[in-house]
Order: sequence, then structure tokens, then C-alpha cells
Amino acid sequence: MYAWKKFKRGKGNKLSIQAFEYNLESEIIALHQSLVAKTYTPEPYKPFYVYDPKKRFIHKAEVIDRVVHQAVINIIEPLFDKKFIYDSYACRLGKGTHRAIARLRYFLQKASRNNTKKVWILKCDIKKFFDSIDHAILKEVLCQHIDCIDTRWLIDRIVDSFEKTPRVGLPLGNLTSQFFGNVYLHQLDFYIKHTLKVQYYVRYCDDMVLIGYDKATLTKYLEAILLFTQEQLSLDIHPNKIFIRSYTQGIDFLGYVLFPHHTILRKTTKKRIIRKWLYLNTQQQASYREVLQYCNSYKIQKMLTDS
Repeated sequence: MYAWKKFKRGKGNKLSIQAFEYNLESEIIALHQSLVAKTYTPEPYKPFYVYDPKKRFIHKAEVIDRVVHQAVINIIEPLFDKKFIYDSYACRLGKGTHRAIARLRYFLQKASRNNTKKVWILKCDIKKFFDSIDHAILKEVLCQHIDCIDTRWLIDRIVDSFEKTPRVGLPLGNLTSQFFGNVYLHQLDFYIKHTLKVQYYVRYCDDMVLIGYDKATLTKYLEAILLFTQEQLSLDIHPNKIFIRSYTQGIDFLGYVLFPHHTILRKTTKKRIIRKWLYLNTQQQASYREVLQYCNSYKIQKMLTDS
């Protein structure tokens, strides 16, 4: 079931390398035995804060547990990814933020008939999404598509290895959490696309954008989504992050603001790039330059070049 990759080693003390190899091999053997005997128990997480840019509380799994997480994802992700809607863009191969922005821009142009027809946008997200995922609901959805009893047992171990409140919450930082989040919200995606029959809809993690032709229709969609998320998923839409506005007012999504004839960086994103620029290494600067390629950013690129 599991594939183990060899670690690349540089030059070093021969005895240290031998000790490393012995410890690695013994840990892998012990892990294999615990999985077969069903005695495997994840190690406690290591908590710490990151700023990206807002403050987030991350829980880091031990290396041996991350190996298990990757192995599980390798097995079950192909089963689920083909069931996901096309326009879910977080943590999926061939997707990502820039493709989500491009897809939303395409939808806006298509719905507005190249900016000749007024369109409205509903944007919302889930309040404390990962902290609010119900373990029982998640495991029920996962088990609907997984027949293997052993895999179900292992998933239960991973899901129940962390809780924000009793039997609720997933750790930010786990590879499995990102994937499980997509599985969890696929129920909402399916409801929006096939029950509400929303033609233009994009989701990235828990950020959702729906496009319509009038505020009244979008308000009805919102009421239905509020009810579905509460009753079916035990989640709440963030009350302070619900926006219904016209395309001409600008759509703030994933660090960019989209207008009919141009796209700009969100002000906070722009300020963060300028503030950090001189302290970034070459690779980090290249990453930010890629961000700037997807919007109208001539002035800021010139400013960074001249700095």
C-alpha cells in the first residue's frame, strides 16, 4: 500500500549516516507493524503561529505521521477528485489561485456578455471553517466512497487525532485537512450546482463566488446556502463576510480585485509585498513577481525594480 522514497544524503560522518539509516528503517518497520496490528496512534501535534498575512494557529504533525498522511492521500484522492466539481480550485492538481481568478474572470465576461450586461456577485465564506468541521459528518461522507475497512479505520485515526471542541475541528497544517476540507464542501458544491442550478460558481477552499443577474436571486441563493450549511454540514457562513455587489464595484477574491476592464491587487496584498520586498531572497521575490503578472501592476513592478 505504501511507497517509501530514498532520502538524498550529502557527505557526512559515516557513523552518523549509518545511525540515521538504522533509525529510519526501524521507525518504518515499527510503523508498518502498528498499521497491520491496528495499534497505530498519531503523535501529539506541535502548535505554532504563522502570519500569511493574518495570524494562523498551525498544528504540525510528526514526520512519521506525515508519511502516513501522504500515503492515505495517494490512495484515496483519485477516488474523490473525479467526483469534485470542475470549479473547486484549492489543493487540487492543475488548479490553484491563479486559475481560480482566471476562471472567475472568464465567467464574469461570459455572464456580462463582454461587459454589455449588468451582473451581480455574491461572495461569502465559512466562519472558522477548519475549526468547525464535524468529525462524524466528515467520516460518513468519506465512508460513502471507501469500501476498504482498513482504510476507513486509518482515516478515523487521523480525523480523531485532533479536535478544537469535542469531535469537531481539523488541524491547519495537515495535508489530509486540506483534502478533507474539499470532501466536506463538495456536498455544498453539488447542492449549489445541481439543486440551486447556479451556472457561474467558483470556490477556493471556503471562499465562494456566485454570479447572477439581480440581487433578489442572489439573496435567495444566500438564504438557501445558509440553511444548507447549518443543517447538513453544521457550518456557519461568516456574517461579516457576505457581499452582494455589482461587477463594476469590483470583486475582491484571493488577493485581487476584479473590475470589468482591469484587475488590481488588493490593497493589503500590495502593502505586504512592498513592506517585505527588500527582505526577501531571490526565490521569494520571484514568487511575488508571479503574483503581479496576473493583474495590472506596472507601477508597483517599476517601484520594486527601482528599490
